[in-house]
Amino acid sequence: MTVLSTEDEGKFLMDVRGEQIGIVTEVDPIEQVAYVDPEPSLTDAWIQSLGRGGSDEDDIEVPSENVATVTDSEIRVDADLSSEE
Repeated sequence: MTVLSTEDEGKFLMDVRGEQIGIVTEVDPIEQVAYVDPEPSLTDAWIQSLGRGGSDEDDIEVPSENVATVTDSEIRVDADLSSEE
């Protein structure tokens, strides 16, 4: 089981194909949910990488049970979330 922590904030969310889905804006370590901004601006990405951002109503909720791996720079889910068919 993958455990999410606040240290995962600012990482990129990637799908199983390696497509970038967004950037993690906030992690709820108790509920084990990552909140992901699917369309971050360059400024938003920079702020998140410094751990200074937060989630908003447009963020996607990603429960830890959908996370396949966590590395130093990304969280990869076990699904194909890209818009291509």
